[in-house]
Amino acid sequence: MRVDETVRRETRYIAIWVAVLSVLMEAVFLLLRRWNLTVLWGNLLGGFIAVLNFFLMGLGVQKAVDQEEKDAKTTMRVSQTGRTMMLFVAAGLGILLDAFHPVAVILPLLFPRIAVAFRPRFDKKS
Repeated sequence: MRVDETVRRETRYIAIWVAVLSVLMEAVFLLLRRWNLTVLWGNLLGGFIAVLNFFLMGLGVQKAVDQEEKDAKTTMRVSQTGRTMMLFVAAGLGILLDAFHPVAVILPLLFPRIAVAFRPRFDKKS
């Protein structure tokens, strides 16, 4: 399956926002004097999973667009279930393993929502 340019462009947009918000989060940990390597590892895990989740959602939508309605619904449901499981596993690892700071894992999972909320402000078509 070839990745559509729209999926690439939107994933790039999300990745940039996740990176910027991750740097800001790291700075807050530094200012609060709570930064250590577990914050960095947690941020990397959470940020990677957040961007991967968005990319996989884009692939699911790309695939569903070319299908009949019933098959498209099934494709999206399977995609959502798999991606949700991936998010829960990442959050679980972040909470259970001492190598990761739990907040630094979970917070980046919310960054794509922030990026999507700000999208209309930066959309050149508006």
